Amino acid sequence: MPQYLVAIHHHDDYDPSVEDEAMSRDIDVLNDEMVAAGIRIFVGGLSVARNARSLRRQPDGKVLITDGPYLETKEHIGGFWVLQAADLDEALEWGRKAVVACRAPVEVRPFN
Repeated sequence: MPQYLVAIHHHDDYDPSVEDEAMSRDIDVLNDEMVAAGIRIFVGGLSVARNARSLRRQPDGKVLITDGPYLETKEHIGGFWVLQAADLDEALEWGRKAVVACRAPVEVRPFN
């Protein structure tokens, strides 16, 4: 079965303290539902983007490490699931549930 990334997007200034008990409960319920359906391979939440370190190869072959995310954008991935679904339509259904539970935009993308 194909695998899909279901990524939760947060604004650059996202404040994790807005994640109240109801939201945590909804995410836990979604995780339990994914496990029961046998589709969840991995799940992980990420620290805020400002905690990232970016690595870039330089022309001299050395690697430069800088503070912050690789791309300067207004949104960053805040967490994600890797799912094994029958097809894109099934993955999108789980993505719809993630939008509701996480109260944030979601991107669903197949792995190659």
